[in-house]
Amino acid sequence: MTVAEPSLPVQASFDELGTPLREVTFCVVDLETTGGSPQQAGITEIGAVKVRAGEVLGEFQTLVNPGAAIPPFIAVLTGITDSMVASAPTLGAALPAFLEFAHGCVLVAHNAPFDVGFLRAAAQEHGRPWPSFEVLDTARLARRVLTRDDAPNCKLATLARFFRSGTVPQHRALGDARATVDVLHGLFERLGPLGVHSLEELAAFSSRVSPAQRRKRHLADQLPHAPGVYVFTDDRGRVLYVGKSKDLRTRVRTYFTASETRSRMGEMVTLAAKVTGIECATPLEAEVRELRLIAAHKPRYNRRSRFPERATWLKVTVEPFPRLSLVREVKADAATYLGPFGSRRVAERAVAAIHEAFPIRQCTQRLSRSPRSGSACVLAEMDRCVAPCVGAVDVQTYATHVDAIRHAVAADPTPVIEAATRRIGRLVVESRFEEASVHRDRMAAFVRAAARFQRMSALARCPELVAAKRTEEGGWEAHVVRYGRLAAAGVVPRGAPARAGVDEIVATAETVEPPPPPTPAATAEETERILAWLEQPGVRLVELAGEWSCPVGGAQAHTEWLDTAYAARDDVVPCQDRRRLRPTHRPAR
Repeated sequence: MTVAEPSLPVQASFDELGTPLREVTFCVVDLETTGGSPQQAGITEIGAVKVRAGEVLGEFQTLVNPGAAIPPFIAVLTGITDSMVASAPTLGAALPAFLEFAHGCVLVAHNAPFDVGFLRAAAQEHGRPWPSFEVLDTARLARRVLTRDDAPNCKLATLARFFRSGTVPQHRALGDARATVDVLHGLFERLGPLGVHSLEELAAFSSRVSPAQRRKRHLADQLPHAPGVYVFTDDRGRVLYVGKSKDLRTRVRTYFTASETRSRMGEMVTLAAKVTGIECATPLEAEVRELRLIAAHKPRYNRRSRFPERATWLKVTVEPFPRLSLVREVKADAATYLGPFGSRRVAERAVAAIHEAFPIRQCTQRLSRSPRSGSACVLAEMDRCVAPCVGAVDVQTYATHVDAIRHAVAADPTPVIEAATRRIGRLVVESRFEEASVHRDRMAAFVRAAARFQRMSALARCPELVAAKRTEEGGWEAHVVRYGRLAAAGVVPRGAPARAGVDEIVATAETVEPPPPPTPAATAEETERILAWLEQPGVRLVELAGEWSCPVGGAQAHTEWLDTAYAARDDVVPCQDRRRLRPTHRPAR
């Protein structure tokens, strides 16, 4: 909920989409140089035209003494000779004047990397900071807007003829800049019917978005400028895609104008018939609602978070001689659990790491308190199992190993780390590096899972936690968390009584039943999002029922060491390709 002051309705307009192009001041620049590289050539002329809303506001032109002879070929091409630049200012004198002229503008050039590259190199050479200009390349934009039927190429002279420019480019800076202005305005006329009206839409424009997709931009017209979740649905009401944003309307509009390289998003927009916005009080509430909607509807175009129920848990079974088992569900059976794991493969690595450290049984049959005697398995002969199946150990002695596992999972993973480290050390001495990396990955799987589990279970034990954080406007955003689940979210505006506002948010919070310990009352991903917000600088605890704490010697203390070890591996083998190259669901177009 949001505790907010009443506000008057405001008529929406195109201005809300960003900075309208008619209000942007563009500085169109062109350079003449003695060569093609800033490291080996110098600038001989700078020309620029400042325009806004189709009106020329000013022009800038100066010859520049490059400090070296102009090659004959360049002199013939541009008409600029050594005698013409002999009395011209140096670049150190001309550059500050140009930067002052272009201050506050969007820099435009035809083949912008060339011109901006020379200017940036000049600023660095003369010890001047390069302003954070937004840069627009008319050559690149033309390639996206025009077809070969329009123009055979995107050279400035060709485009100037196509758009009937009043200036013919002749390799002189100011004249070419004037021609580029006409090209820029001609491109804007082409972009208007495609729905590009703001600077932000211009920066994101791509010809990959079909006209049919752009025509659907009206689907975002009713969305608010507020944080929340948006849901794309087809003509039958089926959910296609769920996303979140700090600004619903602006974000959804990008699907119809943005440079979207994912072909599946273009396909999704083609099928979409409606976009529904769910306004949220805070960005965290939007994140959580997105996760819940994805899990509930399992949209075909969402790839992540669709199947939280498929997570794998490691369980220390409840029986006279417990063992490790991989399960899909956590039950209220007083068993010890570790997880959830994103895949069964990673869970199996953690199981192997525990078996390396503790000699518990790995067989799957159930054993009574007094198992029958028989022959021991090969693991017992290798001293990797205490062999309760043959009566080699009683229940109490076996329980000491199980208690040590429970302690490693809940508090201190040191025994697992030490066992893996010893094994890795022996393998490295024997130059068996691939086997050593296998044990390293097993140890990492256990430690990272334990760190994640300890953080989540600590929050899951809290019946209620209320926290607040200052907003940029000076108010407070508050969240109520119960057993690791977001129960309420709201904003107390600036000037309103903070405590009374937070109490009102708490009063509207969802009732959450205690989950089977040690799991939270939400998905693991939701609880992790909440933890990430709680750990931000500036978050204050308002109320806490129960205890929220993690063990001092817990697994989290070892994750940084693991990250450093993996980073060192990447430095040693920098060119190794570790991508998971999967076939796409459809061929590239």
